[in-house]
Amino acid sequence: MLRKNAKRIVIALLLPVGAILFYSLSLIPGLVEHFYSNGVAKFFISAVSIVTGAIPVSVAELILILLAAIFIGYIAYTVSNSLRQKENRRKIIMRFFLNLFSAVSVAYFLFVVTWGLNYNRLPFSEAAGLDIRPSEVSELAQVCEALIVKANSFRDEVSENSRGVMYLPEGYAEAFRRAHKGFDNASVLYPQLGGSYGPPKGILLSTLMSYSGLTGVYFPFTAEANVNTDIPHPFILSTACHEMAHQRGYAREDEANYISYVACTMNPYADFKYSGTLLAAINSMNALFRNDRESFNRLYELYSEGVIRDLRYLNEYWRQFEGPVQEAADSINDTYLKANLQKDGVKSYGRMVDLLIAQYRRDGLK
Repeated sequence: MLRKNAKRIVIALLLPVGAILFYSLSLIPGLVEHFYSNGVAKFFISAVSIVTGAIPVSVAELILILLAAIFIGYIAYTVSNSLRQKENRRKIIMRFFLNLFSAVSVAYFLFVVTWGLNYNRLPFSEAAGLDIRPSEVSELAQVCEALIVKANSFRDEVSENSRGVMYLPEGYAEAFRRAHKGFDNASVLYPQLGGSYGPPKGILLSTLMSYSGLTGVYFPFTAEANVNTDIPHPFILSTACHEMAHQRGYAREDEANYISYVACTMNPYADFKYSGTLLAAINSMNALFRNDRESFNRLYELYSEGVIRDLRYLNEYWRQFEGPVQEAADSINDTYLKANLQKDGVKSYGRMVDLLIAQYRRDGLK
């Protein structure tokens, strides 16, 4: 039995090997930044992304659907086989779990070597030359006010639907074709954001994705930036740029949010500028709400009527998906982030505000 399963056992060892590699390289972020994030990984991701980008639908979604079907079929086969061969039931069940563990080991090892090590690269603040340090609540309030003023201004330049909510009149696919322009412009200041990649893609099963509370997902094995296109339009474009930040090797969620803001506001189109600024304003105002409720209430009154309608529609949209599925997905996402050394878990999304304050200190929110 041992000799027969020796290959599976060796494959299963890829999981601890991958874990050792990941946690060892977390000690030398400069090496990861130079040789991995801006070297072999960037070349690999770009090449794969260009290939998959030529396919109009999400290859990642097709793979996940296929894998789910295979997994369900394998479970049914194992149960049927164990019922027919009762004398070999123990071997059949052991083989099932060993095969499953082997598959997980291979997937984890490939995840680490093709993209996962980006969690260990240098912080984006170093590439951007931003000084991250403790800040006063008054500074946070100033950033919130500046973002609200910008959001109100950009909101006047976008289209509305019959409900008075911002929408993309030519659809998300057309907008996705313009998404790279913000990164092209941003790469002049931050070369790490440059390069050739496939465009973001909408998910066909986006409504089901909303039940998990996800607005987008980067799939490292196909190097695709996948977007939940069922979410309200004001947030589709910033989500796309968030996933494109992952595509460019920035794995940390807080940094991907900030990079999304940068790429959106440097995009020549008003819909991107508004979406990115609204993302930054929401994150900053949430931080202000936790620290100074009075200032939050005062600044909330500054939002224009159009922005208020967009925010209310966002709350209405997500309210319909609240439940145990979303809670379970949040728990899984929190565990994933912590496993990849994002110690704050889901709360790490809020650290985007530190980068916004640092930028505001240096040169204002242009």
